Amino acid sequence: MASVLVVEDDQFVRSALIRHLTEASHTVRSVGTALEALREVAHIGFDVVILDLGLPDLDGAEALKMLRGITDVPVIIATARDDEAEIVRLLNDGADDYLTKPFSVEHLSARLSAVLRRSRATAAGAEPPSRVIRVAGLSIDPLRRQAELDGAILDLTRREFDLLAFLAGRPGVVVARKELLAEVWQQSYGDDQTIDVHLSWLRRKLGETAAKPRYLHTLRGVGVKLEPPR
Repeated sequence: MASVLVVEDDQFVRSALIRHLTEASHTVRSVGTALEALREVAHIGFDVVILDLGLPDLDGAEALKMLRGITDVPVIIATARDDEAEIVRLLNDGADDYLTKPFSVEHLSARLSAVLRRSRATAAGAEPPSRVIRVAGLSIDPLRRQAELDGAILDLTRREFDLLAFLAGRPGVVVARKELLAEVWQQSYGDDQTIDVHLSWLRRKLGETAAKPRYLHTLRGVGVKLEPPR
């Protein structure tokens, strides 16, 4: 069972979610604004957050970005918006899953269970290796979740770090996009745009571009590899 924070301003929806999650033996706290959610997450350790986008004080998409600045807790977006481009942006910004309203309690339970399985598997069964990974001027410490380039600490998001560490652990090996989605995003399906956006951000922080790569090389139609600069 899990500790769940429900962030929802609609009292009817909020009450229904609390009732269902409590009946499923989860421990539930709930708030109606983004600022309350940030305060709760900063002081209490939750297993998962269910985040509505239509909040009265701050759009949920902005709240998601702020949450990602202080915690890696899994976030499931609950939204009436079904625009594919926005859903891709939310996943790129750190959402772990999303549900389009209206949704059934069975659908919510299935998504919640899947997110919790991935999160707990990462924490328990996929503990990062203790050794520091070094590739030329790159130094990556999986346990401290810290990466350096030529001695300077890189300011990476959670996904950027995971992507860099995964590729650096296989220097010179071309990794297919499907494998990146499965291993870094824990998704069996997805849009290549998700990977492209994160690669672009990562390249910028490594001081390179797709046209002039130093470490990250894309092989069109094949995959991505990380190797030392030549």
